[in-house]
Amino acid sequence: MKILFKSSVLCLSILLTACNSDDSQNSQKTPDTDSSSKFYQTKTPYQPQQEIKTYEQIPEGYQAVFTELVARHGSRGLSSIKYDLALYNLWKQAKAENALTPLGEQLGADIEAMMKANILLGYGIDGIRQFGYGNETMVGIQEHRGIADRLLQRLPTLFKTAAAQPASILVQSSGVDRAIDSAKFFTNELIQQQPELKNQITPLSYTSLASSSVPTIEDGGVDRFKLYFHSLNQEQDLTQPLSVQQQAIYDASQAYQQFEEEDADLANKLDELAENTRAEQVAMRVLTPIFKPEFIKKLGTSGYTFSNTGSYTVTAPSGETVTENGKGKNKIASAVDAAAYIYELYSISGGMQSELKDVSFDKYMPTDAAKFYAEFNDADDFYSKGPSFTESNGVTSVMAQGLKQDFFSQVDAVIERKQSHRAVLRFAHAEIVIPLATSLELNNMMQPLPLRQTYSYDNSAWRGEMVSPMAANLQWDIYQNAQGNTLVKMFYNEKETSFKPSCDYARTNSNSFYYDYLKLKQCYQMQ
Repeated sequence: MKILFKSSVLCLSILLTACNSDDSQNSQKTPDTDSSSKFYQTKTPYQPQQEIKTYEQIPEGYQAVFTELVARHGSRGLSSIKYDLALYNLWKQAKAENALTPLGEQLGADIEAMMKANILLGYGIDGIRQFGYGNETMVGIQEHRGIADRLLQRLPTLFKTAAAQPASILVQSSGVDRAIDSAKFFTNELIQQQPELKNQITPLSYTSLASSSVPTIEDGGVDRFKLYFHSLNQEQDLTQPLSVQQQAIYDASQAYQQFEEEDADLANKLDELAENTRAEQVAMRVLTPIFKPEFIKKLGTSGYTFSNTGSYTVTAPSGETVTENGKGKNKIASAVDAAAYIYELYSISGGMQSELKDVSFDKYMPTDAAKFYAEFNDADDFYSKGPSFTESNGVTSVMAQGLKQDFFSQVDAVIERKQSHRAVLRFAHAEIVIPLATSLELNNMMQPLPLRQTYSYDNSAWRGEMVSPMAANLQWDIYQNAQGNTLVKMFYNEKETSFKPSCDYARTNSNSFYYDYLKLKQCYQMQ
């Protein structure tokens, strides 16, 4: 969950760049995404970043022998009834006081549409095991179907070979519903396009969209140590003796969780981010078109603090009533809180176009305000999930070592002729993709910042919408020639992507995206 602005403070880190001018010579080159971005941050719906026809040609004499990927789940709805219900309670009070503008009058119906869409999200859709909050949207489902289609287009010969070999496609997920569902929609698309692949997918639990078909740790379809490593715990993950590698991942997970909850430097940095003189100004820019000034002034005073208390009931297509209860934990105690909550509905709405056909939250969120909130959330993710500050000593990415090792180990098995799979497909979360990308030092945006410097769009190229949009994915294609030489090519969100600059010597030539695998393995110091 994102950390929203404190109700008692004034701002964020956009204005801090002047204080950091001493480090400007070390700043990363920042991307120019403002012209096209809607500033949905990591909730940005997925788009492939390159067309297949523009990919570099396969070197002469080589053919694809293996592919592997890790992907975030697709676009989803709200994780639970919180921001929407809290705002709805605030809106009802404003309505009762005649404190709404004409635009504000529309907000109530739009919030109700948002709650109804989330309460019924996935209703009647094959492949969604339990409808409701947290599920993938139709956009999310199509994102993974599209990635599967393009994988088949990119590697047609490889999958024709796979269709003739038992257990040639291994599928794994974190075990969380939306990751399992993403995997199933992906494999279902493979099967629809090439029905003969159905008998090649293992475990069998991923070959059916039926709710009764549930992958488990026991059938090999779930691996929490590789695909849920940010949240390992004693109750779920210490029921069996651990291997040496699993123990190392578990220890790294505990260190990360302790960092996230208790690290004083992290807490101070997040506090610093929340203290910015523009927050009140931006909040007024969001709220003034919606609520009358006298109502906005009351926010946070006695009787004008709102939360996600109460419930909301909708009628399902079958006629049954479905009620969702709020927990009262998400509070609006200031104008700053209220505006930040509106941003949360705005940002999630980008992936809910099918469910919110006639509803747009764009009219409530000016672009400059969206950029402000996206920058705050990006800063939070940068420190809590991404490269963080130099003094954190890589605690946010060490736990990805097992997944990184697995990428290399799968290729080692190909070289040693011990690999029965032609594809290994993994499905997880932003909390997995971000540390892995950080560990691989990709895209010139994975460098930590010194503690004395504070993340902003001016001094860092790191952007959530580029690092981990919905359905973010990292793929390796493996090629061999008749002499047994092995090449690897990486795609990040389906764009040909370089490995870290220090590995350039492993390229087949200075401009190529094909790398000599053994040299690359040496560069990353993988055993």
